[in-house]
Amino acid sequence: MKDQQSRVFYGWWVVLTAAIGLFWGVPVTVYSFSVFFKPLMQEFHAGRAAISLAFTLHLMAGACSAPLTGWLVDRYGSRRVILVGTALFGSILLANKVFSASISEFYMFLLFLGVVLHGVGPIPYGNIISHWFDRRRGLALGLMMLGIGLGAIIVPSLAQLLIARFDWRSAYAIFGASVLLLPIPIVAALLRERPQDLGLLPDGASGPDSAAQSDVDAQGLTARQVWGTGAFWLMVCAFFLAGASVQGCVVHLASMLSDRGISVQTSALGSSLAGAAILLGRVGTGYLLDRLFAPRIAAGFFGGSAVGIAMLWLGGPAVAFAGAFLVGLGLGAEVDLIAYLTSRYFGLRAFGKVYSSTFAAFGLASALGPLLMGTAFDRTGSYHGALITFLVAAAIAAYLMTCLGPYQFVPRESVENAPELTTTVAEGSLQA
Repeated sequence: MKDQQSRVFYGWWVVLTAAIGLFWGVPVTVYSFSVFFKPLMQEFHAGRAAISLAFTLHLMAGACSAPLTGWLVDRYGSRRVILVGTALFGSILLANKVFSASISEFYMFLLFLGVVLHGVGPIPYGNIISHWFDRRRGLALGLMMLGIGLGAIIVPSLAQLLIARFDWRSAYAIFGASVLLLPIPIVAALLRERPQDLGLLPDGASGPDSAAQSDVDAQGLTARQVWGTGAFWLMVCAFFLAGASVQGCVVHLASMLSDRGISVQTSALGSSLAGAAILLGRVGTGYLLDRLFAPRIAAGFFGGSAVGIAMLWLGGPAVAFAGAFLVGLGLGAEVDLIAYLTSRYFGLRAFGKVYSSTFAAFGLASALGPLLMGTAFDRTGSYHGALITFLVAAAIAAYLMTCLGPYQFVPRESVENAPELTTTVAEGSLQA
């Protein structure tokens, strides 16, 4: 037992594996898309709304498939979903030239990627991490999301280099080959579904609390109970408004900056700056979630996003870069918050179904936001109208998060989360 305690808790290796898998997922198609934006316009002789529609279809397909992913996770386990999803995701990227003769075929390419996107995303990985950790769940989720954050920094600039050296089709194909060669062997070798599979307990717990820790995954509401609560719908509305606002800005960021006379490569660096903020938002949020009341953290980040959007609207190039950083912080915090709030308000009993339902709202908003930005620009020649709308939406999202009540499923030996925090586990309905 002493030798086992002296080793690094295996859950942290699971976190590292999840971060590697996430690096080769969402960043490849979502956070790099702003770099592909103008090459796609030139290739297909299309306007910004038409190219934005491709991204919207990608995320809408993801939003529609998210509940299915959650069901598959609860039915077959996250590990199987991840391995199959990663193989499909890489194969579609590698075969992109089959779907790129026309813009309609490109729409189909991104639709297929959207269907399998959540198989390589936070839903299955977040489910695994939430079972491996309880007291340190916030930090573990934040470190897991380092994969997406680092990808958001590295992938846009890497995509720009690949496009400049080859072309956009080859860039997607190279990413596809990388997905097939790197994360799949690592996930297959290291990822484990639950600590009990290795004779361990959440957080590496031992002692008199072990029995209580071992059944943490049995606590919680059913999906049907959750969908009837006010807290669930408050979260859905807040994440929808914030998701549309920040994603719309991030996808159009490179174009927004280049419209102000900034070079293409520097504009790509602007996307990387937003990616750095996403990274900071991921880890910073995870650290804070184990120490502070999560809805207050959410309100702060969403309010900061509203300020960042105002800076993108009113500021010059330097101020716009600062605004991009604040918007990136909000986007970085959001995915961590969805997983953590789901586990604390509804438990882990039906985590896959509930988390995927909430994430679907965020995904749908992320699909509509860029389309609204592109449509507004094509009609008015400016992003100003869309930015004003998104500023208001982000502010409303911040307010809605302040309306949530205390946690219903608190971490054992919890640190201070809120003055009104209770320690009872509610099996009935929640009230916002």
